[in-house]
This record gives sequence, structure tokens and C-alpha cells, in this order.
Amino acid sequence: MVVPLETWLPWLDVAGLSVFAASGALAAVRKRLDFVGACFFALITATGGGTLRDLLIGAPVFWMHDATPVILCIAVAVAAWAIPLRWWPERALEWFDAVGLAAYAVYGAGKALHVGIAPIPAAAAGVITACLGGIIRDITAGVPSILMRHELYVTAALCAAACFVALTAFGVAAPWPALLGAALGFALRAASIRWGLSLPPHRGH
Repeated sequence: MVVPLETWLPWLDVAGLSVFAASGALAAVRKRLDFVGACFFALITATGGGTLRDLLIGAPVFWMHDATPVILCIAVAVAAWAIPLRWWPERALEWFDAVGLAAYAVYGAGKALHVGIAPIPAAAAGVITACLGGIIRDITAGVPSILMRHELYVTAALCAAACFVALTAFGVAAPWPALLGAALGFALRAASIRWGLSLPPHRGH
């Protein structure tokens, strides 16, 4: 199963890069870092998951062969850094992250399918693409990782990627697999942000 990249997937890539860069820059702003620090946070957040994905699927690392992602991250970071912190909504970082998670879960799975990866590993590539950047951002910022907050995060990414891969496998015409997959992932993550939706934790002994 090979998915064409030249039609709709690049838009998800741009969306994922932009909002993840914004969430990384906002994390730097909250730490009162300078604009260089904001650019660094934006870059590692936006490219972290995609870098590992490309290495795993045997594709050229996307931002090493095209300056556009780096330029986009820097532009977003400088814009975010220039906005006074008091103007940002309290949960802006979480909502940026939710959009990026949904977009990148689908994009990562689509890119994996495009290079001939089987559906199940392709869905896993989507999860890695969506989640790793936010984890790197949190660890670098010295805050508890999103994975430790008992929220739907990896689950939302998995549902987005799996929905996209399944609909693609069943022959649903583009752009519906991408739109429905991204919508599902965002809805689950948004429900977790808004109402604290989560899976049951381990009960211990």
C-alpha cells in the first residue's frame, strides 16, 4: 500500500510543524528564556518525532534535506516569543499540542505507508511522530512528561494513526482517511484536556 504525499499530507506536515513549534516556543517563554532558547525549543519539539520516524523507516531525515522546516520553526518561535506571556491563554500550550498530535499522527503514518511500510508499523510510526517531540520538550523544560499525567495522549495519537491506516487500507478516497483520523485524534485529546478523560490506571497490588 503506497500513499501519495504530493496532495494533502504536506498540509498536515505544515500544521504539525507550526503548532508543535508554537508549543515548544511557549514552553520556553514560560521559562523566561531568550529568543534563541525559544527557537531551540520550537525546533526540537517540532522535529523530534519526525526525525526518529525517518530514521526508523529508512527515509532521509526531512529537515536535513530541506531548510523550510527549520525556517518555519524559527519564524513561529520568534513570533511566539514576541507576544507577551500574559496574552497567552492558560492552556494554550496544551491546545497547540493537541492539534500537532492529531496532525502528526496521521502525517507520520502516511509517510510510512508512502515508503512501503506495512500498516501496523506505519501506525506505530505515526504515534512516534506525534508523541516524541512533546516528550522531548517536557524533559528539556524540566516539567513532568505528558505521559506521566494520566491523560489521553499516546492513546489519542494511536487512534488517529490507526483510523487513518485502516480507512486507507479499506480504499476510502483521500482526503477522508486523513480528515477523519486527525479529527478523531484531536477529539480524544481535547476531551482529555477539557474533562480529564483518561484510561483506567493500574490498580497496583
